[in-house]
Amino acid sequence: MIAAVLLMATAAAPAPAMAVIDEKDTVREEAPPHGAIGMSTAYRISDAAPAPRAMEFRRRVLHKGAAIGEHPIAHDEVYYVLSGEGEVVSDGRRAVLRPGMTAYLYNGAVVGIWQRGEEPLSLIVSYPNPPVAAQ
Repeated sequence: MIAAVLLMATAAAPAPAMAVIDEKDTVREEAPPHGAIGMSTAYRISDAAPAPRAMEFRRRVLHKGAAIGEHPIAHDEVYYVLSGEGEVVSDGRRAVLRPGMTAYLYNGAVVGIWQRGEEPLSLIVSYPNPPVAAQ
């Protein structure tokens, strides 16, 4: 009986209900982060998910000549290209990204991405949020 009570006391709380978000409800025009280089269309999708949440999931369309400027990251981060062409940098190493390509960027690197070519660069950016402090 004692073991059953302990098991019930340590059971995890149920997960929150899922959040279904339409990107059109999250869109805004703004300068990209980390340098405000050019303009972009931002879809701050995970901002619409109730807190607490463990990750960020965003879509960003970099307009012609725009960039997310170089900046240090304190977590792993993923850039996934939906359309257009970009040039990603991580600690000085550069690579071209095209639709269907992903850059997996590592904790501690200095990273950024630039729109290249005639078409806007549409990409998904995802990374973890810091853990929520215990109350």
